[in-house]
This record gives sequence, structure tokens and C-alpha cells, in this order.
Amino acid sequence: MTSSADSRPETAASARPGRRSLAVALFSGAVGAAVALLASRQPWAEGAAEVAGGAFPLTATGSDVTGAPAALAIVGLAAMVAVFAVRRAGRVLVAALLALCGAGIVAAALLGASDRSALDDKAAQVSGDATAAVTGLAHTSWPYVAAVGGALVLTAGLLALWRGGSWPGMSSRYERGTGVPRPRRAAGAAKPAAPADPERPEDLWKALDRGEDPTGA
Repeated sequence: MTSSADSRPETAASARPGRRSLAVALFSGAVGAAVALLASRQPWAEGAAEVAGGAFPLTATGSDVTGAPAALAIVGLAAMVAVFAVRRAGRVLVAALLALCGAGIVAAALLGASDRSALDDKAAQVSGDATAAVTGLAHTSWPYVAAVGGALVLTAGLLALWRGGSWPGMSSRYERGTGVPRPRRAAGAAKPAAPADPERPEDLWKALDRGEDPTGA
């Protein structure tokens, strides 16, 4: 028969992969979402618009090109937290949502890497000509940085799908609807005595022996 002491190292060893995957997923999800949010605020395209006074410089940030990476990064962060609040099928669904957020960030960033419509719109506003187009168009590397962030979020989602079943969840030691932990009786402590029933004389005598008021007053 295997003793409990012998089984403890095996249990600890089997828990290590789950802890490692949890740490990697947390790091990837948090860093990836932060990178995607940061990159969406940076210039993705630059150019100029021809106006009466000459060329007017224009810049389009990631949010000007597409709001998807920033929005999906925020949803991904919420899903990362929600992974620990649910179990079983709910955890699988939230993990799938996290992975989809990462894939969506990657797709939106790569599609926006060569976009010029945001700058054309700005050129039309600056020049007052609806048909005006930006000149000297150049793209930056920030869309690809956002795509890297999305790939990290996607990695976190895939890890949650693969290893999420072995991750811990929020503690269940709370009363439902109160958020107050249930009190635990110390080992060896006597159970609290039940209130005396006034219809049973033996309960009244037991209460008096304990020094309690059997009337409850």
C-alpha cells in the first residue's frame, strides 16, 4: 500500500505543469493585451495632404485605422480574469473567447498595416475636397507590434483551452450571495449547543447546567 507521504511528491510533480502553464498564460495574456492597446495608440500611417499653403502633414493612429485591436484587447483582459471565475464547460467557453480575441487582434492589425483610407479621410477634411487623397503615404511597424500582442493573447487562450482544467479557480469557501467566509470549527472543539426547547424539560435542565437562560430572554 502506498503511504500518503509517498504520494505527496507525485501530486506536487503532477501539479507543476499546470502551474507553469498558468504562469505562462497569465504573462502572455496580460502582456499581449497591453502591447495591443499601446500599439493601437501609435501612428500606423503617415502622409501629407495638398492644401493652398502647400503640403499638410497627416498621421493616422491605430485607433484611426481600426478600433478592433483595442476593443478586443480589453475583452481579452476581461476573459483572462473570467477564466478563474468559472469551471468546466464555462471555462472552456471563456478560454475559446480569449483565443478568438487574440486571433481577431492579429487579423485586424495585419489588415490595417496597409490601410490608407484613414489618411484619405483626413486629407479630404483638411483640403475641403471630398476626392482628395493623401500623398507621400508611408506605413510604420506598429501594426505588426499589435499583431505580436494579439499572438500572445491567442497563446494565452490556447493554453487555457489545453491546460485550463488543471488550473485553480476562485475559492468556494464563501457563503453564497454574502462574500463572507464560512467560520470553521477548530479541531477537537465541541459543537455549539442547540437552543433549549421550552416544551422539553430535559433541555431546560441541560441549559441551566450550562449556565444559560433557558427562556432566551
